[in-house]
Amino acid sequence: MVSNAVASASQAEVVLVGCGCPLRGMGWYHAVQMLGNECPSAKLCHVVEPWFMGAGASGPGGPEFVEFQKASEKDHGVQFHKSLSELPELAEGAKRLALISGRTADNPRLMSEAIDAGCSVIYLEKPGAPTVEAIEGMQKEATERGITVLMGYNKNVCKFVTKAREFASGIKDSHVTFVSNNTYEPTAESLGECFERNSEGMLKNMAIHELALLVSFYDVSIDNIESVVADKEFSSMQTLPGPSGKEFTDFDKIKFTIKTKTGKEVSVQADRCGGDVSYATVTDSDDKELFRHSMPDAEDEANVDVLAKKYPGAMSYFFNQDPDYTTLKERVSAFCATGAEPTGVATLAIACETLKVAEYLVPMLQDQLK
Repeated sequence: MVSNAVASASQAEVVLVGCGCPLRGMGWYHAVQMLGNECPSAKLCHVVEPWFMGAGASGPGGPEFVEFQKASEKDHGVQFHKSLSELPELAEGAKRLALISGRTADNPRLMSEAIDAGCSVIYLEKPGAPTVEAIEGMQKEATERGITVLMGYNKNVCKFVTKAREFASGIKDSHVTFVSNNTYEPTAESLGECFERNSEGMLKNMAIHELALLVSFYDVSIDNIESVVADKEFSSMQTLPGPSGKEFTDFDKIKFTIKTKTGKEVSVQADRCGGDVSYATVTDSDDKELFRHSMPDAEDEANVDVLAKKYPGAMSYFFNQDPDYTTLKERVSAFCATGAEPTGVATLAIACETLKVAEYLVPMLQDQLK
């Protein structure tokens, strides 16, 4: 058994909060990337897992977690804890980063506990908190306590977004459309289950990444939106019963264009049943498509095949977005360890404005589709 993991002077001491079940939990995938040295500035030293080290130990996924824990302790010196309060005192000169990958509703509490445990930087999975009010409270606490919170909006740093923005910048009067697809069956049963499980709605769930792009790169805010126009021909809104029998109203597909008061224009298209490829397009002033880049592309597909063999049975979306998760963690970890600028990474302020935009758009788009 190796000695306890220790970060070098150029690394962040990472505390993963919420590992989840191996092959299923996003936290687990963050862990294996760091243990595989894919993020040079991140050293995974601690895992905090309240569920599988507590009430969930003997339930589904419990034995698999224990196996992962033992291997991580033995081979990598990772220390496991049931709560953040169990973390050892931060060593002098060390920079501690909390990567929080638990339930969204728990994030405000977990952020406070992570700060108490000596974390100077917090990485939060999207959307950060369930409501605008909760995120605003987190912003206030982060400011008062002098820590930085960065968000896991991975599309902010992914290849297809970067390439589309770069191409568009060289074309006069170009227009960018970000397209997000998913693989639900186009049936009342499948979509009803989706609507209930993601009851916060499409714009706060599936399309929240695209809204974060608009806030990050296109000056979109509720104070700067001049107009929002839904594509009624493409878009669809349904009211369907979920498995519980309760009815939910949501978009199964939506496309809209936002114009800002500062002169920018951008479109978003999201389709629950559109397939497994997301992409961005650039069109000219005559609506002729000049550029398209997809996720995954050919290079990514080759990596997906390698990862699928390495981690059989794992969630397939881990593999599609593997390079983006790595890039995001590396930039956040390097910022924590050395102060390097985390280019493109969304802040808590962006997450807050993104949720505000989502709440602003939903009733407006619903009215346009009635």
